Amino acid sequence: MDHPARPLPAERDAEARGLAVTLVHRDHAGTFDDAAAAQGLTRDDGVKTMVAKVGGAAVFVLIPGTRRLDWPKLRALLGANRASLVEPEAALEITGYAPGTITPLGSSSDLPVYADERIAGRRIGMGSGARDLLLFTDADPLLASLGATMGDITS
Repeated sequence: MDHPARPLPAERDAEARGLAVTLVHRDHAGTFDDAAAAQGLTRDDGVKTMVAKVGGAAVFVLIPGTRRLDWPKLRALLGANRASLVEPEAALEITGYAPGTITPLGSSSDLPVYADERIAGRRIGMGSGARDLLLFTDADPLLASLGATMGDITS
């Protein structure tokens, strides 16, 4: 089992932003739903963090884990004609995090954040940068600290 050195970059970044976070160990056989339930949350409170490319620039996109990214809506929010997900290897290079663990907190690149409006007002769970740990925090202070642009970007 992988036990990363603590504090994680995401923890250090959260502390610098004044965010309260909880890290929860996730057994490799366990699911997000199990970890969320232990925090009093549901699968609807899970957030996927993706890295998209818009023109020549990368951005973070945060969406509820139970919804799908709606590309036309995202392009409209970005004011762009084209946008696509970066390849997993590029996401690792850009963020320092492996796919499945990506979080904007502690990323090796400071990227603009675009988030689905359905995340607001919730306690959420997301990647922590480490495979065996999930990060839980309140969405509103997180999104404010990241300067996230909010919009309806899922279906």
